[in-house]
Amino acid sequence: MEETRKDGSLPAEHSAYLPEGTVVENNPVSEPTPQQAAEPASEPASEPAQPAAAKPAAHGQQPRRGKKCGFSTGKVFLASLGAVVVGSVLSVVFWLILFSGIGSMFGSTEKKTIPAEAILHIDLAESILDAPSKDPMASIDLMTMSPISQLTLFDALRALEAAAEDDRIKGIYINFTGAGSASMTILEELREGIERFKQSGKWVVAYNDTYSQGGYYLASVADKIYMQPEGSFDWSGLAMNTIFYKGLIDKLGVDIDVLRPTVCKYKSAVEPYILTEMSAANRQQMQELVDQMWAVVVDAVSASRGISAEELNRLADEMAVVLPQQALEHKMIDGVKYADQMETLFEEEYDIDEPAYVSLSEYASGLTVDTKRLSAPKVAIVYANGQVMDGEGSDDNIYGYTLSRTLREVAEDDDVKAVVVRVNSPGGSALASDIIWREMENLKAEKPVIVSMGEYAASGGYYISAPADAIVADRSTLTGSIGVFGILPSFGDALKDKLGVTVDGVKTNRNAGMGTGFEALNSTQYTAMMQSVDRVYERFTSIVAEGRNLTIDRVLEIAEGRVWSGVEAQKIGLVDTCGGLTAALAIAVDKAELGEEYQIVEVVDEADGLMAILNSLNVKVRQQMTARTELGALYREYQQLQSVLDKEGVYALCPYFQF
Repeated sequence: MEETRKDGSLPAEHSAYLPEGTVVENNPVSEPTPQQAAEPASEPASEPAQPAAAKPAAHGQQPRRGKKCGFSTGKVFLASLGAVVVGSVLSVVFWLILFSGIGSMFGSTEKKTIPAEAILHIDLAESILDAPSKDPMASIDLMTMSPISQLTLFDALRALEAAAEDDRIKGIYINFTGAGSASMTILEELREGIERFKQSGKWVVAYNDTYSQGGYYLASVADKIYMQPEGSFDWSGLAMNTIFYKGLIDKLGVDIDVLRPTVCKYKSAVEPYILTEMSAANRQQMQELVDQMWAVVVDAVSASRGISAEELNRLADEMAVVLPQQALEHKMIDGVKYADQMETLFEEEYDIDEPAYVSLSEYASGLTVDTKRLSAPKVAIVYANGQVMDGEGSDDNIYGYTLSRTLREVAEDDDVKAVVVRVNSPGGSALASDIIWREMENLKAEKPVIVSMGEYAASGGYYISAPADAIVADRSTLTGSIGVFGILPSFGDALKDKLGVTVDGVKTNRNAGMGTGFEALNSTQYTAMMQSVDRVYERFTSIVAEGRNLTIDRVLEIAEGRVWSGVEAQKIGLVDTCGGLTAALAIAVDKAELGEEYQIVEVVDEADGLMAILNSLNVKVRQQMTARTELGALYREYQQLQSVLDKEGVYALCPYFQF
C-alpha cells in the first residue's frame, strides 16, 4: 500500500516528518556591456577601389550596414517566414489527416450481419480486458492508424451467454491468429463461460498452429482439439521470476531505506532493491502460489481431456510434449490438420457447407438492449482497475477521489439496487485506499455490495474490498498481501561519487529536509517514519477484522504481507467463494431479491474532450515508439520499478505473474 500522492507529496499526517527541502538558487550573473561596433562611414574614393577581404566581426560587434547586408537579412527573413508557413500548413494537414482517420474509425458503426448458419470465432488476438479502458484512444494503433480489437470480460461473457440461445450460432471455433493479452483469471472465466455454452448442446472445436500453455488451457475446454502438423506445443509448467536490482543499486551508490514491520516478512515488493535473491519467506509463498495456479490449469485440463494430474505433471517434467505427434500420442489433441482441412471437417462432421465466422467482438457489438427491461431495477458494475493513487485522475488507474465520487453517485441512484465492484489491483496508496474504503462502507449501508476479484486484489486492492457483503475471487486470483512498507532512496552519495555533483544547504531544525532524496535517514527519522508505517498496518488489520468478521488475532496470523491464491483465500476466510464476474452478479441479484426482472449496467468514468484525446495521443506515441514496444513482456517490471523510483512513503505492490 502506498501513502504518497500522485505528485510525490505525503499525506498530512506525515508532514511533520517529511518537510520539503530547500531549493538553492544560483546567483544571477550580470551580462557584459555590449561593445560599440558602429564605425564612421568613409569618404567616397575618387577612383574605384578593389573590394577588401571580409573581416570577421569581433565578439559582440554588429556587422557594418550596407546594401549587401540588408539584402541578405531580407532573404533570411523570407526563408524563415516561408519555413514557418510551410511547417504550420504541414502540421495542420497532419492533424486533419489524423483526426479524419480517427473520426472514420469512430464513425464506422455498421454491424455485421449474422447468417443463418454461423460459427462464433474466439481469437486471443482480440485483447480481452478486465475493465473498459478510460483512454479515448485505446482502440487505435497510432503506428498503423488501424483499429485495435478490444473486448471487455463482461461483454465476452455476455456474448457467450447470448450465443448459447441464438439459433444462428451453431458452435464455437477457438482459433488464435495472433498474440493478444489475457490474464490467467480472464482465461479462467472465459473457459467457464464456454463450459456454460456447451450446456446448450452446441459444439466447440479448437485449432491452432502452435499452442502456448495459456492458449492450450483455454482450448482444452473444446470437444475436439486440432493443430498444424508442423506446429509446436508448450507444456512445461509455470514459473514466477523476480528481477533483482541490488547489484545495480550498489554500483550506482544509491542508498535505500526500507521501512517494514518485522511481522510483514512476506511483504516482498522491497526485496528486489535490498536483496540479490528471494528471501526464505518469499520463496515459500511464491512456490506455494505457483503450485496452486498450476494446479488450476492441470485440474481443468485433466477433467476435460481425461488425463490424470500425475500424468500431466510427468509430461511437463520430462518435456515429453513438444511436437504435434507427441501431443496426439499423449491424447492432448485429437488430430493434426492444415487450416483448409478444418473447413472440410465443419462440412462433414457438423453439416455446415460454407462456414461463416463471427468474431466474439463482432457478435458482442451486435447485441441489442432488451427494451422491455429499460425500466427494470439495475445492478451496477463499478470498476476498480489499476494501482490505487491519490487525488483525481482519468487514466487506467484507481484514484481515491474519482472512485469515491463514483461510488457516492451509485449509492444515491435509486434505480440501482445492487452493486458489483470489480477489483483488479495490486495495491497502492494507503490514504486513497482508506478514502475509498469509507465510500464502500457508505454504499454498503444503502444497498448490497459484492466484490468480484480479477487477476489481483491485493494490499490496497484488498483494503477497498474488505467492507463488501460478499467477496468472490477466481481460483487464480492473487489476493491478501495484508501488510505495508515504506521505501526511501537517497542519491546524494551516488551524485557525488559518480558525477561529482554535491548538495549543500541550510535548515532550521535538525531533521528538516528529510525525504529530499539527498541523504539517508538517521535513527531519529527512521524511528519517526516507522511509527507511521506501524500505524498503517494496525489500521489495515483492523479494517480486515471488521469487514470479514474475524478476530484481530486471526487476521494477524494470515496477514504478515502474505499473498494468497483465490483457492487458499477462501479456506482462510478472506474470500467467500471462488467464481468469476458471472457468479458475483448472481449473488448481487439474489441479495437484492430482484428475481428475473433486472438489467446490468456498467459504470465507467471515461475521459472526454479534445485535451483528453491529445494527452492520450502523447502517451500512446511515447509508449508505442519506446518502452512498451522495446521491453515487451518486461514492460510491467519497468512500470513497477518506475513506480518505486517516483514515489516515497508507505506503499506495496504484488509481484506480477507471467502466464
